[in-house]
Amino acid sequence: MSFLDLTAFQLPSLGTLGDLALLLLLVIIGIVIIILIAKILLFILPAAIIALVVWFLTGNLLWAGIAFLVVAFLSLLKR
Repeated sequence: MSFLDLTAFQLPSLGTLGDLALLLLLVIIGIVIIILIAKILLFILPAAIIALVVWFLTGNLLWAGIAFLVVAFLSLLKR
């Protein structure tokens, strides 16, 4: 095989129409899952930060848990 002999390289086939449809479906499902995870993280993040601050200030996990629940509840009411 010489340096410029490109006949040895073959492009992969695109597959059948069903394969492409399945690939598109899986990509859409993946994007939806990523969006849902991002929304959940954005919902939990403020409550987690407040709970962490309360835990650092008090050293009490009970108060931190209560702060988390209060902020999460207020976030639900806000929506």
